[in-house]
Amino acid sequence: MTTQSATAHPGLSSGATFPADFAWGVATAAYQIEGAVNEGGRGKSIWDTFSHQPGTTIHGDNGDIACDHYHRWEADLDLMAELGIPAYRLSLSWSRLQPSGTGPLNPEGVRFYRELLEGCTARGITPYVTLYHWDLPQALQDDGGWPARHTAYRFGEYSGLVAEALGDLAEHWITINEPMCAAFLGHSWGMQAPRLQGR
Repeated sequence: MTTQSATAHPGLSSGATFPADFAWGVATAAYQIEGAVNEGGRGKSIWDTFSHQPGTTIHGDNGDIACDHYHRWEADLDLMAELGIPAYRLSLSWSRLQPSGTGPLNPEGVRFYRELLEGCTARGITPYVTLYHWDLPQALQDDGGWPARHTAYRFGEYSGLVAEALGDLAEHWITINEPMCAAFLGHSWGMQAPRLQGR
């Protein structure tokens, strides 16, 4: 993490400052950038299902290709390094690491994320890793999804396996990105995957 002295920021009111150890950086989500939805042993997620339903996204857009980060990650990290970005919050695709939401991790998925995290460190970029950014494996959704208690246990198992496989490559970990969005937008208002209402 880049440490800077506390200074005023032009977007803040006069006299306001950020702490000296504030981490400046950028953030992405696996489904929003990776693409390669049918490559590397990746399974289907609830966002694959949701985004292919008519009327759920603007112009019917989906993450099938997205930014093609799965194939372009080295160039993407090079651009971040050129911009002097010190920190990068990324998410892991549960469906890429554990295609059905259970069982051992997919070796191709592990290899991809190990190379990505090693690439961050090699470029002086500190990774902040999110375990879940709303992309539940579709197989778990078909078996009840988050309203079913056993899904929480599957998430615990997944988290433990990820810690064993990737824990040596990142110091900073985030459990769930914006739980309120996953809970309300996906399961109460039906505006996002898995498009349920009143659950």
